[in-house]
Amino acid sequence: MPFLVRVYVRKRVLQYLAMSDLKFWLALNRVPGLGTQRFRLLLARYPSLEEAWRASASDLEAAGLDRRTVTAVLECRARISPDEEQEKLALAGVSAFTLRDAAYPPRLKETYDPPPVLYVRGALLPVDERSVAVVGTRKATAYGREAAFTLAGDLARHNVTIVSGLARGIDAVAHRAALEAGGRTIAVLANGLDIVYPPEHRGLSADVEAHGALLSEHQLGTRPDASHFPRRNRILSGMTLGTLVVEAGEVSGALWTVSHALEQDREVFCVPGSIFSPASVGANRLIQEGAKLVMSYVDILEELNLTSVARQLEMPAIVVPASDAESALLGQLSHEPVHIDDIQRRTGLPISTVSGTLALMELKGQARQVGGMHYIRTREAAAHYGG
Repeated sequence: MPFLVRVYVRKRVLQYLAMSDLKFWLALNRVPGLGTQRFRLLLARYPSLEEAWRASASDLEAAGLDRRTVTAVLECRARISPDEEQEKLALAGVSAFTLRDAAYPPRLKETYDPPPVLYVRGALLPVDERSVAVVGTRKATAYGREAAFTLAGDLARHNVTIVSGLARGIDAVAHRAALEAGGRTIAVLANGLDIVYPPEHRGLSADVEAHGALLSEHQLGTRPDASHFPRRNRILSGMTLGTLVVEAGEVSGALWTVSHALEQDREVFCVPGSIFSPASVGANRLIQEGAKLVMSYVDILEELNLTSVARQLEMPAIVVPASDAESALLGQLSHEPVHIDDIQRRTGLPISTVSGTLALMELKGQARQVGGMHYIRTREAAAHYGG
């Protein structure tokens, strides 16, 4: 048999074996306490996990499993059907990738504690190797939301996949920014993929699935639990080139992600915040300790050696004000939120004119309300001079 034919046949056989073995990965992944390191013991001893699933208690102990885990395997074997586990995923529209699958995120596979099985809705693509995790507080300020939206959107526009946790606050802003920029985004969940948490993010979850992927190490039916979130964060950092922190308090889940990133030898980036803001204490301290201070997405691309992308920047759109009122309002707007009453007072225009003009500017993408009738400028605008 010619060499190339032998290589092709071997590849197809390995693919078939991996697919036929998947149901046993799924079944064993339901065994309590059978984590990555114990999975590796089984992989070292058995050519396939079907053999591990059918092994005797004494053989499992010989493979290196402790007695408690062996008992758990035997109990699960008595009540779990591998075929039914695979059928449940198919009915739910969920794929599963194991540590032996080529589609498993390669950067995550290199970490100390990768999940043995990843459950996925949507699609993981090779382009997702160019990814950055964006994390931060659930109680984001207007400044934090705008920073996250701008940075995540700019990165997504330059072919960087945005990875976050679908949580309230910075996570949700980062996902939405990537989607609005026409980029890809991945949400790593701390529960089964048949559950949306928080429930108000059902629509966002569907959009992320359609333009990226939902990903979890947890089986279907797993409810969110406080203990799941710190471990979830090792996936966020492990599958990405670096982690960007946008607002983190002194005690924040984002700091767990940073801790994992440092252990995994990943880059850590931080947006500086006000020294008076409790939401920025953690992020500012990380900068003191050596995290990369970020003022624009180019800082991230340069640190990750992706500057060739930055050189392909298009010039920002220049928006010419359509009226003197619009020009006056643009002169009062920046990236710092300003209240509509302050805009009215500074311009001297009637409040009805200010309100109506701001509404038109929002439609044209020149301004955006960031909450509480506070507005920011969202695009560069050419000055308009009367004559």
